Amino acid sequence: MVSSSAGTSTGDEVDRIVAAWQHERPDLDVEPLAVFSRISRLARHLDRARRGAFARHDLETWEFDVLSALRRSGDPYRLSPGRLVAQTLVTSGTMTNRIDRLEQRGLVERHRSPDDRRGVLVQLTASGRARVDAAMSDLLDVEAGVLSALPADERPGLAALLRTLGAQFDE
Repeated sequence: MVSSSAGTSTGDEVDRIVAAWQHERPDLDVEPLAVFSRISRLARHLDRARRGAFARHDLETWEFDVLSALRRSGDPYRLSPGRLVAQTLVTSGTMTNRIDRLEQRGLVERHRSPDDRRGVLVQLTASGRARVDAAMSDLLDVEAGVLSALPADERPGLAALLRTLGAQFDE
């Protein structure tokens, strides 16, 4: 644990968890806990903050995921359901349900593919674009607030370390 200038112990909850495991199981290397417990706890806090940002725009997280995939695709903000599945990592049945619900809310429309008569393309509506743009702005404000705890010059290094760590899971 880290000591403050006042001489009191200042560690966080993860430090306490790691210390307890080190005491109870000195035969184990508990170093991974110091990293992954923090990542897990941070992910939970970020999930709450993100949900709040989306809720302020009447969106669920999954709705933002689909709408943002369409928005990132560029004008005319249109993708096949298969591309949406690949970008959001859900099953095709789940995506069909999500598209149906977003279409009912007027946030997306289905169109016939000009290249394949049997194919369908999902397109962002003007309302969907306005909603996802506003939610994205709010999300970035929230995330910038979280990052403000870390000096700006250290952020690229953290991003690089996390990229390296996550690369083993990328396809």
